[in-house]
Amino acid sequence: MSQKEPKVAYDTDLGAMYQSSVEDFLASGLGCGLRGEVQLVFTSPPFPLNRKKRYGNRVGEEYLQWLGDLAEPLGDLLTEDGSFVVELGNAWEPGEPVMSTLALEALQMLRSAGGFHLCQQFVVHNPARLPSPAQWVNVERIRVKDSYTNVWWMSRVTRPKADNRKVLVPYSPSMKNLLKRQGYNAGRRPSEHHIGETSFLTDNGGAIPANVFEFSNTVSTDSYRAYCKKNELRVHPARMAPDLAEFFIKFLTDEDDLVLDPFGGSNTTGAMAEDLGRRWITLEPEIEYIKGSRGRFEADAIATAAPEPI
Repeated sequence: MSQKEPKVAYDTDLGAMYQSSVEDFLASGLGCGLRGEVQLVFTSPPFPLNRKKRYGNRVGEEYLQWLGDLAEPLGDLLTEDGSFVVELGNAWEPGEPVMSTLALEALQMLRSAGGFHLCQQFVVHNPARLPSPAQWVNVERIRVKDSYTNVWWMSRVTRPKADNRKVLVPYSPSMKNLLKRQGYNAGRRPSEHHIGETSFLTDNGGAIPANVFEFSNTVSTDSYRAYCKKNELRVHPARMAPDLAEFFIKFLTDEDDLVLDPFGGSNTTGAMAEDLGRRWITLEPEIEYIKGSRGRFEADAIATAAPEPI
């Protein structure tokens, strides 16, 4: 067991953020005690880039080994029907206009080392993302901008807890008209699929969402950024889209289930879990990011005072 126990940075009625690395947390008494208790591990770790960032990402083979070493102990925290959801961005080879396979290798490393089944792939498109890689997109004009990430949903069982009825989206205007008319052209389609008279005429309260999201994630006046500015704290450079966390927490958990984000950053996961009535634990070793993340709770005054992390 690690002698470096995680420290509570702040907590709420439903959760807590710890100043801790994921390695120290997993080796601690608290981490060991959570085995089999977590319904959802949802996270966006440092992306598998080929160059160093300020927030301390590993690179290349070192990254793959590090992620692989975490896969099994993180999987051990899950309930029998729990899910592991991870966002991975793309990587490019240094100095060359060709993509790296690091992101795909990272997925395979996680799946294999953690003993996971791959339940489904999701694509997150950010239309407002700045053109990158700049040299190949803006300067030489030989590539188009890279504006999406992949989110991979995995589980150790083939049928983890999930319910798409909890994440329905509004019907399109045409579908609303169809439901109102209660009639459409039934019969065999060119695809040879036969549609019956009432196949799609039941109002289920919304449409089943697709596995492609479009989130701009460019909000500049939210409580988090305002809090950081007011307190002269550095804004986390790789913030997760709140709608992304909300979707998977709704889809894969019920109220009072436990959600863990081992790479908490600005604590989007904890804030969304709190709003949705889920218990939560997030981890972040950097004190300035922890201090800034309090801003996600400041507006509703739900964060309670706790000693400053050491």
